[in-house]
Amino acid sequence: MQGDFRSVFKGTGLEFDDVRPYQYGDDIRTIDWNVSAKGHGTFVKTFREEKEQTVFFILDVSASQEIGSEGKTKVDIGKEITGVLALSAVKESSHVGLICYSDQRELYIKPTKGVSQAYQIINSIVSLKPASLKTNLNKALAFVLNTIKRRSVVILISDFIDDDYEKNLKALARRHDLVIIHISDKRETRLPKLGIIPVQDKESGKTLWINTSFGDFREKISHRLDERKTALSSFCKKHQINFISLDTDEDFVPKLLRLFKVRNRSVKTT
Repeated sequence: MQGDFRSVFKGTGLEFDDVRPYQYGDDIRTIDWNVSAKGHGTFVKTFREEKEQTVFFILDVSASQEIGSEGKTKVDIGKEITGVLALSAVKESSHVGLICYSDQRELYIKPTKGVSQAYQIINSIVSLKPASLKTNLNKALAFVLNTIKRRSVVILISDFIDDDYEKNLKALARRHDLVIIHISDKRETRLPKLGIIPVQDKESGKTLWINTSFGDFREKISHRLDERKTALSSFCKKHQINFISLDTDEDFVPKLLRLFKVRNRSVKTT
């Protein structure tokens, strides 16, 4: 039932099933004291293994995601990945849900199973017009932590151009099986020498005139973004988070296939 989306959690895939009389050798921690207190004997809780799981997509739809060529912006790629993986997840009988965010909740779809759920998610993200242009990744992660109560596979898709979100990201990784998909565009890291040009901040709407041919301006921009990506990758390794980084002009399917093959091998060997 879990297919390619098996969780890496150990010992948490159990849910309460029933109670039965205590037998010699039973773990005393499983005793149901409320039932036992009724005076009909000592009873222990029994559990059954969960064969289904929940996959939650967290998609960044802020204005910084709109960088890229027509039809191939960061948000376009994020939506496409969400659609592909949602269809894959429902095929494995997983419950699938979605949260889109900017600096506020833009869309929430409660998790359920079935192909119709995947198509509802695809239709919703294609037609979504965010109310806010800004980004607040920390606030978004706080919302996710408060919303998703059951342990789930959480697939977080963003460019991660923000600050001070590491604490909530660590908490999310501790509570759920977290997969991070980082999306970037070559326009951010490989600026051409174009002289003095207007550059618009997508989130604030402000326009700045910048001399792209001056000194080491382009190298500094590229270096800063590379540092962000390296720091995020190191953070993910430290906290055992699955991480892949994609550019808008590359085929993301091979990287996704490799990611989930690695996940499945790690499950089999632990």
